[in-house]
Amino acid sequence: MEINVVNKNNEKVGTINLNENIFNVEANQGTVWEVIKWQLAARRAGTASTKTRAEVAGSNRKILPQKGTGNARHGDRKANIFVGGGVAHGPHPRDYYYSLPKKVRKKVLKASLTTKLKEGSLTIIEDFTFEAPKTKNAVEVLKNFGLENEKVLLVLPKKDINVIKSFRNIPKVKILLVEGLNSYDILNANHVLIFKSAIDKINERLGQ
Repeated sequence: MEINVVNKNNEKVGTINLNENIFNVEANQGTVWEVIKWQLAARRAGTASTKTRAEVAGSNRKILPQKGTGNARHGDRKANIFVGGGVAHGPHPRDYYYSLPKKVRKKVLKASLTTKLKEGSLTIIEDFTFEAPKTKNAVEVLKNFGLENEKVLLVLPKKDINVIKSFRNIPKVKILLVEGLNSYDILNANHVLIFKSAIDKINERLGQ
């Protein structure tokens, strides 16, 4: 499967052969949904916490006599029906992660790349760098592709501080190394820009 390679000015500079075992893979919608759900669950902090009536600070004194007042029977003011009382069945810190077969995750990652390629929303760009970190340079690159107002995923083969610092202040741009490439960020982006040398690393990671 041969596609064009362009430079940062969006000018064709060559072609590259893509592995059909990676860039021509289909996955059913249910499987994709399951992987995205798994990924978002793993990202959840799980730090929400409420206090039960046993944990709320306050007196344990019985607030009124058991009988004779005409009021309902109550033990103390920390019951969940009172303002300032404990919370019944509230959230507590937990881990939302659950396991999902690696084979399924890999297949959906391939299918996500395939989807973007078929939509025309995936571009292989010749490796480039900047002499110094400048957001202005990064914006200029996006303008060359007409992506200055789009959500863009930039995939790098390795850390390039000047490139990363230039793009990271742009709100709708996300930068990932090949090791961190994932289905959610691919599908969430309007356009995916992949450095040419990153293709070899993608083949190493997903080729098996």
